[in-house]
Amino acid sequence: MDAIEMFKRAAVALQTDERYLALDAARRANDENQELQDMIGEFNLARMDLNNEISKEERDEARVAELNTKVNTLYSQIMASEGMVAYNEAKTRAEAMISHIDAIINTAMNGGDPMLVEEPQGGCSGSCSTCGGCG
Repeated sequence: MDAIEMFKRAAVALQTDERYLALDAARRANDENQELQDMIGEFNLARMDLNNEISKEERDEARVAELNTKVNTLYSQIMASEGMVAYNEAKTRAEAMISHIDAIINTAMNGGDPMLVEEPQGGCSGSCSTCGGCG
């Protein structure tokens, strides 16, 4: 079996990991939350209105300020919603897993022993060029 086939199998296994499952469940819950979807739709329309007003040659600064306030208020409400908080927490955990996987791959590609790579602690960016070492 070649490396690509093995990575495909690993990707299938990744989709059974509790971090992936939590992210997928949070995403689906948000997609099914009509109140949240309505707020997101209103946010997108307000953002388009703001962009249109800003791009006008003779824009109305009061309207820009009003729309900017509306966009910021909606964004804050969306991000503070229970579903988005849960999604962002799940996303952070899933991204940490992906950073760990990336560190394993980078270690292997640089001739190191991938079996020695430990889970990065405290904010691994996934970029080995700025890293003090994974282990």
